[in-house]
Amino acid sequence: MDFLFLGLVFLLAILYSSVGHGGASGYLALMALFSFAPEFMRPSALVLNIFVSSIALFSYYRNGHFRLKLLIPFIVTSIPVAFLGGAITTDPKTYKIILSIFLLIAVSRMVFKPENSANEIKPVNKYGAYIIGIFLGFFSGLIGIGGGIILSPIIILLKWGTVKQTAAVSAAFILVNSISGLLGQVSQGIQLAPEIGYMLFAAVLGGSIGAYIGSFKVTEKVLLYTLSVVLTFASIKLMFL
Repeated sequence: MDFLFLGLVFLLAILYSSVGHGGASGYLALMALFSFAPEFMRPSALVLNIFVSSIALFSYYRNGHFRLKLLIPFIVTSIPVAFLGGAITTDPKTYKIILSIFLLIAVSRMVFKPENSANEIKPVNKYGAYIIGIFLGFFSGLIGIGGGIILSPIIILLKWGTVKQTAAVSAAFILVNSISGLLGQVSQGIQLAPEIGYMLFAAVLGGSIGAYIGSFKVTEKVLLYTLSVVLTFASIKLMFL
């Protein structure tokens, strides 16, 4: 197994888990760069996503940032359509380009606006969250990501949660939709990368470090700019790989 590849998986897991993400978009980019067989990529990325997002969720939950009421409206609709998206085999290049443009716009809005403070938080529009859940669930299953890279900027820009609350909810959202998307793929038959055991070790180790740093050690402002870096990387990956 290429130690450079595993080192990059480790570093990506640190970066993504620090903001409550599983890192599927990063793992997909790495696997593409290292010429993994296409049939291995989506299911392997989702398996890594499940482990890393679980670690991030636990860390943020333990530090008191998780809000179940913020999560529920999104996953009610996202879970079934993530299964549907995972069961579909198609070339999602057009969708990836659209999502990458959206992410870049979201990053620019977040960077040039101050982060949410407690007195700025607004109640969740449940019907809006239902619709967002359908959109995110389907595309997360179709592309092989957990959907957190899209959910995070939406919550922050709509002021439905603080940056750390957003990270906690995104981790939970990624976890359940990654499981649903993977089950959808299992229904059609899947193959995991032969190196998945080594990849899991690197991702879990990095995810543990990143989740601890993000949930306990850094300020919301630092976390916001870290999230911006993650989303920019993800948008570039979606557009060009």
